[in-house]
Amino acid sequence: MQHALTWSKTHFLRRLATAIACAGAILPNVFLSADAYAKNVQAPALATAIEHVKIGVAAPLTGPEAHYGQDFQNGIVLATQHFNASHPRIGGRNIQIELDIADDQANPRVAKIVAQKLIDDGIKGMLGHFNSGTTIPTSRDYAQAGIPQIAMATAASYTQQGFKTTFRMMTSDAQQGRVAGEYAVNTLGFKRIAVIDDRTAYGQGLADEFARAAQHAGAQIVARQFTSDQATNFMAILTNIKARQPDVIFYSGADRQAASMVKQMRSLGLKAAFMAGDMAKTPAFLKIAGADAEGVIVSLAGLPLQDMPLGKSFIAQYKAAFHEDVQVYAPYSYDGAMALFHAMQNADSTEPARYLPFLAKMHRASITSKAFAYDKNGNLKEARITLYKIVNGQWQTLSSVASQAL
Repeated sequence: MQHALTWSKTHFLRRLATAIACAGAILPNVFLSADAYAKNVQAPALATAIEHVKIGVAAPLTGPEAHYGQDFQNGIVLATQHFNASHPRIGGRNIQIELDIADDQANPRVAKIVAQKLIDDGIKGMLGHFNSGTTIPTSRDYAQAGIPQIAMATAASYTQQGFKTTFRMMTSDAQQGRVAGEYAVNTLGFKRIAVIDDRTAYGQGLADEFARAAQHAGAQIVARQFTSDQATNFMAILTNIKARQPDVIFYSGADRQAASMVKQMRSLGLKAAFMAGDMAKTPAFLKIAGADAEGVIVSLAGLPLQDMPLGKSFIAQYKAAFHEDVQVYAPYSYDGAMALFHAMQNADSTEPARYLPFLAKMHRASITSKAFAYDKNGNLKEARITLYKIVNGQWQTLSSVASQAL
């Protein structure tokens, strides 16, 4: 019985070997050696493998400035979606951008913690921070790590630190403040001006530039006051200013404070005009200030959105992606993100040291400009400042002025 089983097993194995040999002759690509099989199955996998490139994003996503941060983030998310949809290949590899998003709460202390975490996460580039007060203290961290940083921050000092890694998404306070200050005096005819800021890097920087330009144009600064970015009651400051009889009050700070200030001005019977910087040109300002917003004038970087080179298409794409209207900053964050991504593509490398020189010499058409390019300090070479006035509860364009980098 044992012999019969042995013969049967031997016979079976011989027949199986013959069958395999025949099959191999008929279908030579089905049966492969271990090495050949490994090469055959790995080659397609490698061809379709995707390398994820991590890019940091930081902005206030909670707290009173969260609406700014969300608008900023949406522009970056949309740019990332568009770039990834192009199936980019960099360094011979299929790559996809992966956003590492953090909430810095518009708080410099939190921002420092966020920056270190992002660096530890291995980001290849940084988009942010949003506020000047969070961008400036973290810029040294990114610079020391050799990570290019493109920020929304507008304080002039951001790009004056000597770092090769700092770039902007929109104009600096020096550009905006100069244009707004000159316009207030030369076009609107204001001669007696009161200036208030919220003591943030953005607020103070813009207010100082506005006051300097207004004085140079011949106006008198009759009051120079400051509050904090957490304040809600401005009655004492405004009462003091009322006695100085200004033609206009310029406030540099966030929209909710600006709106409250306007309402308190009117309750005091203060007849002066009211001007503000870019952070006041939001739906929130219109909603909070209500009827008291009538006649308010603000300055904002760039052309009106619908007049930007690709503004109309951006409006439609943004609406389709987020089911809401563009607020203020999304077109600029979109352009900043695309500048970073295209620098990598032009350098054929995602390594910061390799693509940084390509970012510095970036020159491309974008949503906000036909010639998006940087000067030696990382400021935008070409910039426009547009002045708006609230008429019948709506923003009306007054003037758009070209401003070169300073």
